Amino acid sequence: MARRPMIAGNWKMNKTAAEATELTQKLSFEYMKEYKSVDVLVCPPFTSLRSVRIVLGFDKSPIKLGAQDVFWEDEGAFTGAISPKMLKELGCTYCIVGHSERREFFHETDEMVNAKARALIRNNIIPIICCGESLATREAGETASYVTSQVRAALVGVTADDAQRAVIAYEPIWAIGTGRTATPEMAEETCSAIRDTLIELYGDEIAQEMRILYGGSMKPSNVKHFVPMPNIDGGLIGGAALVATDFIDLVKAYV
Repeated sequence: MARRPMIAGNWKMNKTAAEATELTQKLSFEYMKEYKSVDVLVCPPFTSLRSVRIVLGFDKSPIKLGAQDVFWEDEGAFTGAISPKMLKELGCTYCIVGHSERREFFHETDEMVNAKARALIRNNIIPIICCGESLATREAGETASYVTSQVRAALVGVTADDAQRAVIAYEPIWAIGTGRTATPEMAEETCSAIRDTLIELYGDEIAQEMRILYGGSMKPSNVKHFVPMPNIDGGLIGGAALVATDFIDLVKAYV
């Protein structure tokens, strides 16, 4: 089955609202020219969501807007938290959950990732569910079991109909922002194991429709090696998403 590829930019804690506006204008101008066969998504910081939305709306751009995180309640006494209801009002159609940096620095558990994913689904926002292993886990030969356990935990209580639209992002922790990259074969092996897990959970038809992205220092110089991999449907991009020409080059690779 031919899945529509996706290139998603995770800007992390980068870009002020003014800088985000400038970057979005550049991306929107380039993307409007062509490349319509690829879904393109940008995930700026919370403080820039409205600015980015205004640019995309003014340009009538098909680029989609996503957030980098969410809390699992719609409202309440949760100082500093952002709810899926708030994201929806801002025009977010996607949201990243379970990124390794959230798990490491903010001690997020599999249960918390699951709660966030279900809250997003409840509010009709598509979760991009991240999973990935440390270098120690890979060297121990436990990558597949570790990563697929994260996928299973994140999807507890998620129905087949809801899971069908969810996106999984495999991001080996040791390759994020380090300049080190999993070989295409290594990434494909793990993404294939994720696909097999989705088949076990939801059946072949739905699993074959779900997109799996690779996140781990994907950049213009190496993207061509990932494109042919049958279970990798695009990328969750960090550093290269902050440079308009680099990000568009990644989009071009998947046209």
